Parts: sequence; structure tokens; C-alpha cells
Amino acid sequence: MSNIKSQRGTSLIEILVTILIVSFGLLGVAGVVSNGLKGSHGSQARSQASMLATDIIDRMRANRADAESDPGGTGSPYNLAFSDATPAGTTIPIQDLIAWRTALAATLPAGNGAVNVDTVSKKVTVSVRWDDSRTTGGSSTQTFVVETRL
Repeated sequence: MSNIKSQRGTSLIEILVTILIVSFGLLGVAGVVSNGLKGSHGSQARSQASMLATDIIDRMRANRADAESDPGGTGSPYNLAFSDATPAGTTIPIQDLIAWRTALAATLPAGNGAVNVDTVSKKVTVSVRWDDSRTTGGSSTQTFVVETRL
């Protein structure tokens, strides 16, 4: 009988300790899942940047004569810097750049792009820039660069 009285209340303490341990385990699992989602979002953004860079390169290859031209010594009509506003006009290169910049802005957070065509060597450098702060937890600009020849 005295043995039963000394054991009183231990099951309640055991349950509380178990709940505490399980709670810490679930918090750890939630942290791992959160980091996995962040990494997945960053990976998706890089994949989109890669596809959009390939898109403008394919557009230039489809319109190779204009892409390789240098009218008036000003460079290819596809040349576009990050700081340049999206061009306006009705030519095929301008329409390609408008569609590309629109897709960048719609697909990537703060998406922007630049194209540089060397008309002599036919080397094309396409850069895609976006804000990846959601993945890193702070302000982080990512840039994806592709170099190829037409």
C-alpha cells in the first residue's frame, strides 16, 4: 500500500515530459520543411531564368539576320542593358525584346534582363536578374548569365 502512494503523480509528469520532447521534435521538422521550401523556390527561380534566357536566344536565332546586323554602327538591335527601358517599336527585334522583358517581369520577382550581341564574333551574352530575397531571407539579387554563339 505504501508503495502505491509513493508512485502517485508520476504518470502525469511522464506525459508532460513526453509532450515537451515531441514538441521540440515537431519544431525541428517544421524548420527542415521551411528550409526545403525556400530552397525549392530558389531552384524554381533559377530554372525560370534559364528558360527565359534560352527564349531570347531562340528568338535571335529565328531572326539571325537582324540579330547579327549592325545598322549604323550602333550594334545589334537586340542589344539591351539592365538600365535600359523596355524599347518601343514594331520591328521584330523590338517585339522580341518587349515580349521577353514582359515574361521576365511576370515570371520572376523584380525580373529584368540584358542582352549583348558582339556582331563581329557572333557571341551573345544574356543576363537575367531577379530578387531572390524570399530564399535568402534578406535582399539578394541573383544573376543568371548565358553565353553562346548565334
